[in-house]
Amino acid sequence: MGEADIDSVVRHLYVHVPFCPSICPYCDFHVLTRRAGLVEAYLHRLEQEAAWLSGTYALDLDTVYVGGGTPSFLRDEEIRALATTVRRHLGWGKLENTLEINPGTVSPGRAAHWRDLGFDRASVGVQSLHDPTLRFLGRQHDAAQAREAVTTLVGSGFRVSGDLITAVPGQPLDSDIRGLVDLGVGHVSAYTLTIEPGTEFARRGVNVTEDDERLGFERTEQLLTALGFGRYEVSNYARPGQESRHNQAYWHGRTYLGLGPGAAGHYPAVGKGGLPLPVPGSAVSSPVLTTRRTNPHLHEWLQDAGGEVQPIDATEYVTDALFMGLRLREGVNLTDLSRRAGMDVAQEYAAVIRRQVSRGLLVRDGALLRATPQGWWVLNQVVSEFLNA
Repeated sequence: MGEADIDSVVRHLYVHVPFCPSICPYCDFHVLTRRAGLVEAYLHRLEQEAAWLSGTYALDLDTVYVGGGTPSFLRDEEIRALATTVRRHLGWGKLENTLEINPGTVSPGRAAHWRDLGFDRASVGVQSLHDPTLRFLGRQHDAAQAREAVTTLVGSGFRVSGDLITAVPGQPLDSDIRGLVDLGVGHVSAYTLTIEPGTEFARRGVNVTEDDERLGFERTEQLLTALGFGRYEVSNYARPGQESRHNQAYWHGRTYLGLGPGAAGHYPAVGKGGLPLPVPGSAVSSPVLTTRRTNPHLHEWLQDAGGEVQPIDATEYVTDALFMGLRLREGVNLTDLSRRAGMDVAQEYAAVIRRQVSRGLLVRDGALLRATPQGWWVLNQVVSEFLNA
């Protein structure tokens, strides 16, 4: 079908801050509590990596997302240093700049400080507004702190997204959802409690039943839709115009840079000036469209250890794009995906698409391919058929 058409200019940046005041029993992200000198070393290395990225890739940022970990756990001068490093070397998002925030770190003065640094969107780890549920989840804040934090951030001019965890034993989900919406958030991310290997919950034998998962999955949509939120992605709901622009870049298969320890990025295969970049150890015979780069964890990253670099060819690019894009209510535009990948996706996967449509898991509407509600529920199974085709 011709050559691929992948954007060579990167418009999205993720920055990982690995520090947390404590480690939640369900968390399997790269996080750790701060130790003397570690944050200073982190900020020094962050500047070095930002300079390298700036010298290697063409950038014109639309969004910046500072996540973790708990970025708001950084002291005021530390978060200023981080923002200054990003601005100096990589620029700042023209459309959206998100800071992940723990409710226990918010005050009116700190909210004003974050706004002054250029953050305009806050993703707040509320998780629940029910104190027994918060204690079960190992959260350090209580419901009153969560309410006050969201109210303060809304009043400070942030576009606020609240995170909720569903399917928690004993959780009053309805009041959690209604309570969060009443606080004035424009966006809700609702994730099922998942017990990951190696976490404290896994060691304690905590279990989430499929019935509880399904109830949370369905009840969340019923309530938030009735309250004026649209479900634009499997786990994300927004009032009109409040969708996460940064996360949509992931779901639409766009390139983005990852800065910081444990950060992952989806990089163009060409650097500044459109010149191809070498992929260390690559054995891919077909053309490399993009690369996936994952940084090592903090101590290796501080030593400038190289991360994992994986070349992505057209086939893997397409299956990645289907896995991410079918999470969206709008689905995947097969014509656009074919143009970007340089292959006719509808033709290549015609048999799989027909099978999934006949099972009621996918719907084909012209160039658009999207998952049905039942398809969303078994999305991993749906995508595995494309992988095995």
